[in-house]
Parts: sequence; C-alpha cells; structure tokens
Amino acid sequence: MLKFLRHKKTAKKIWIGLAVIIVPAFVLWGSGSLIRSRQDETYAGILFGKKISFLEFRDAYNAEKVSALMQFGDKFSEVESQLNLETAAWERLMLLYEAKRRKIRATDKEVVQFLQGLIFFHKDGKFDKGLYTQIVQYVFRSEPRIFEEQTRQNIILSKLYKQVTDSITVTDEEVKKEYELAHEEFSISYITAQPEDFTKEIEPQEEDVKDYFTKNTLSFKQPVSFNLDYIEADSENQINQVVMRLKKHEDLEKISKGLGIAVKQTGMFNQTEPIPGIGWSAEIMALISKLSVEQYSPPIHMDNKYFLLKLKERKEAFIPDFEEVKEKAKEAYIKDESAKIAKQKAQDCLNKLKAQPDFEKAASDCGLKSGETNTFKYGSYIEGLGASDQLWMAAKRLKDEETSEILSLPSGFFIIKIKDRIPIDEEKFESEKAEFQEKLLLQKKQLTFARFVAEFKRKAF
Repeated sequence: MLKFLRHKKTAKKIWIGLAVIIVPAFVLWGSGSLIRSRQDETYAGILFGKKISFLEFRDAYNAEKVSALMQFGDKFSEVESQLNLETAAWERLMLLYEAKRRKIRATDKEVVQFLQGLIFFHKDGKFDKGLYTQIVQYVFRSEPRIFEEQTRQNIILSKLYKQVTDSITVTDEEVKKEYELAHEEFSISYITAQPEDFTKEIEPQEEDVKDYFTKNTLSFKQPVSFNLDYIEADSENQINQVVMRLKKHEDLEKISKGLGIAVKQTGMFNQTEPIPGIGWSAEIMALISKLSVEQYSPPIHMDNKYFLLKLKERKEAFIPDFEEVKEKAKEAYIKDESAKIAKQKAQDCLNKLKAQPDFEKAASDCGLKSGETNTFKYGSYIEGLGASDQLWMAAKRLKDEETSEILSLPSGFFIIKIKDRIPIDEEKFESEKAEFQEKLLLQKKQLTFARFVAEFKRKAF
C-alpha cells in the first residue's frame, strides 16, 4: 500500500488535495529539540503563554507522522531520521492557533469531499468505505475519527496558507527572467588577479601589524565561549532518570556511573562553532547562552540521542591583547595587503584593455593569469573558478565584445568578456511558459509562507 502512495499519478493527486500544507510542515528549523521529564512535568511546553498538554502534542506529532507517510510512502522509513517531527508538531500547533485566531474553519462537508477525492481510498472507480477504514488503520496506524480530525486540521491549514499567499503573483517579466536563469548559457574569456599570488611580496614590520590591529580591533573580538559537562543517553527514559535523581541533589558522576553513562566535557568553544561531541544546533546554542554557571539544561533530543548539559564555565566576549593574536593579526594584514595589490593589478590591466582589447596580451603584460571557460549555466560550478552565479550575472549584463568592470569574487578579482552566448529557445519558452510560471508561483508562495512561519515562530515561543 505504501508503494501505491508513491505511484506518480497517485502522488500528484495527493499533493493537489493536500494543497501544499505538507511542504511547510517539513521545513527543518533546527536539528535539536527540548524534551520534558514526564515524571516531573504536567505539560509538554508553552505556546503563546498557554500550556500544551502531552495529549495535544502527541496528537500533533501523530498528525505530522501521517502527513509524512502520505508524502513519502514506502520511502518513509528511509527519511524518517531526517525529519524533525517534534519541531513540525510544534509548528502545526502554532499555525492552528493562528488559524483559530483568524476564525478559519473546515466543515464536515469539506472533510468528506476531501477524503472521497483521494484516489487511494477508491475501489472500482469510487470511494470504498471498507478500503478507507483498512488503510487508515493498517497503513496510517490511526482510527477514522482521529484521521478525519487531522484532515479537518489540514484543510484549515491549507486555508491559512491560502490567506497568507493569495496575494502573491508572478509577472511575465519575472517568468522570463527566471527562465533565462535556468536555461541561458555563456562561455567567457577572463583575466584574474588572485591575492594569494602576491603574498610573497609582503614583508610586514611589527609596527605595521600593530597599527593594523589598532585600526581593526573589533574584527579580533572573541565571541562568548562556553565549557560544558554533558551526558549522552540512548533513550528518553534513561535521561529522565538522571533528571529525577539530580533533583534529589545526587551527584552527576555517581548517577552516571550507576547507569553506565560517561560524563564528558566539551572544552572551551564559542557560540559560532559546533558543540564538540554534540554538533551544531541554533536552538541548543540559544539555550546554552541563557544558562548560569553550574546550571543544567532540560533534556535535549538530537540525532536520535538524548543529552543533558551543564554549563561548567562561561567566558564573555572580549578583545584580546595584541600579543595574544599577533600571528592572526599578521595573517589578516598580509591577506588585506595582498587583496589591495591584486585589485590594483586588475585595475592596471583594465586600463590596458581600453587601449588594446587583446585579453591574453594584456594579462601577460600585467603578470596576471588569463583563460577561457566552457559554456556554463547559472547555479553551476566552473572548474578552477568556483560557483558560476556572479560570473553568469556579469556576463548577462554585457554586450558582445564589451569588457566588464572589475568583479570581486571569493577566489580573486576578475575581468571578463563574452566568448559565446547561447540564448534561450524562444519557441520552447512559449510552449513551456505556462507550466514554468505555475512552478515559479508555487515556489514563490512556499517561500513567502516559510518566511511567515519563521517570523511567527519567533513570537510563539
């Protein structure tokens, strides 16, 4: 049955019916989530100042799991570990709260019509109640009454999505521009001045480096840093046992030994780095930032592991003395001076090109590298140069035989001109325009809704 859900035509009809509500639900906002000790707490969390019971959260979680089953079918078990269903459940509750505030409802008739329209509940071309009950019970692991309430919520969420995105449109100009981004190709001739080629020319004196440090002290500011004690467990039950015993003022080392769990230490790390031994999570980092020294975090679920953290040490942001960062300051000084030389070399070469437009000769006279690319599209990778986006956009603005101004890219400074341009096929564009416009509009709406969810989430928790 799950394989049936993956059938192309079936999947398309499901997606149309779900009105793209599944998509926003699986935007991953973070890889870690807090959990609560069930022995000690009476609610799962707080949303807009309201306590959310474990029953409410469980229902939202199960609804998101069913949505994932409908989306991924027999591939669900492969992707389940990548889906943050806990976060998706909180977002579902958050959006249902907003829908209720807007007085958005779904009638029984709308629920019935929706369910009767889903092809995988059909037998011999029409809705079959027995098949419906069987699929709901054995595929979605639910009961018809609960599944129907989840469906009602999905319809409500689809109406919210429609309200938020209904005003979004795409113009013919946008469609043409995006189609060109996807299909137009260029090849270019280029001259490049790369800072790394000039580092050997720079021999800074200590006074130069000191002066550079004094003028750029903020760039050497060290962010807030932390040192954590933490334990890692395989189950929520095990981590909750630790929490309960800590609340009885038992020693962490003693507790962990009894449970066969090691107490580990991260060592100092700053708020811009992954947590050693745990990984990167914006949510967990925000939590750590609020802890006091010797304070424990709530239990945390991340990547199928459970963690409990204790802030052992905190070092506030500071600007170090010159002697502490002398080598870093020297490296930064050389890097900046190399970039200045490279940019000036590129400018000198551009001036030469105005007198004689031979790229190879101008590059040779200025001691710079030159070359040509194969044809490339926007969003591709150019061997030896990197991402194509800036070069594609610069080429798009140029006329044939016109030389660009100096382009600053991560790999250096570039001057380019078009070697070959492969424009879009206008006839093909006209034949594909309607479908392309539909996809572009959907992408734009989904991006708008994702921004709405992100902004709303900041207010909710």
